[in-house]
Formats: sequence, C-alpha cells, structure tokens
Amino acid sequence: MSQLAKKDTQKSARTTTAKGKEVKGFTDEERAAMKERARELKAEARANKDKAAGESAVLAKIAEMPEPDRVMAERLHAIIKASAPALSPKTWYGMPAYADKDGRVVCYFTPASKFNSRYATFGFNDAANLDEGAMWPTSFALKALTAAEEAKIAALVKKAVS
Repeated sequence: MSQLAKKDTQKSARTTTAKGKEVKGFTDEERAAMKERARELKAEARANKDKAAGESAVLAKIAEMPEPDRVMAERLHAIIKASAPALSPKTWYGMPAYADKDGRVVCYFTPASKFNSRYATFGFNDAANLDEGAMWPTSFALKALTAAEEAKIAALVKKAVS
C-alpha cells in the first residue's frame, strides 16, 4: 500500500464509524476551553499557588464576561467568599472556580457565553460534600440570581465544604 493510500485510510478511520457515519469532534469552544486549562495548569506549576494570584485571575475572567454573566459571576464570587472563606479562587477551564486546601475544585461557574448556552451553570465537583442518598444534583442552571437563589447557593456552598 502506498504512503498516500495509507494516510487516506488512517484519516477516514478517524472521522467515520464502521457504518459510515461521520463522528463529530469537539466544538471550537470546547477546544478553546481545553487549551485554556492547559495554560492554567502550566501557570499553576510555575506559580506559588497563593490565594491572591488565584483571586486576581478569577476577577480578571469575570471582568471579561459580557453583562448578564459578569453580574452573576460577581455576585457568586461574593457569596462563595462569604459562605466558604477556606475555598481559594482559581480559574478552571477558563472559568471562575473555587478549590479546597488540596487544590481540588469544589464549585465553579460556567457563564452562558462560554459555550453559547441559553443559561449559565453553577456546579459542584466530587470534592463537594453534597451526598444525599444514591442521587443528588451537582449543577444548577441560572438565568438570574434573586435573593432566593443566593440563599440556596450560600447554603449549598457551606454544605459542600462541611
């Protein structure tokens, strides 16, 4: 088999299934998020991982967000800092996140603009202590933050770090 024919065979094997259907890869937004995470990991390795540097990075990311996401992110940042001061702000896949003393992300905010979604998301990772029986929610869609949502988020964040 010639080199050219071999290359074409390898390429088509990656983009089609056995039934001939085309397999879709990551979106441009997902690839950008993964590249951003790789940059974050490199920066963390170089930095001394102090809380002030993480907070500056989170505040910079929040400042870049468009209006509705930015307002929610600013409010969430204040709620999380007040509810769980032991958590350290850091960026995670280019999004505001809050980590425990071991550096594990406990909770994070995904702005709607990040993946062109109709709502923002506030979520928790497995480091969060939210277990309730065999099933419990780990992320929440956010269209707006009222006093009721803010109180619920504050309680969840407190429970997550307990």
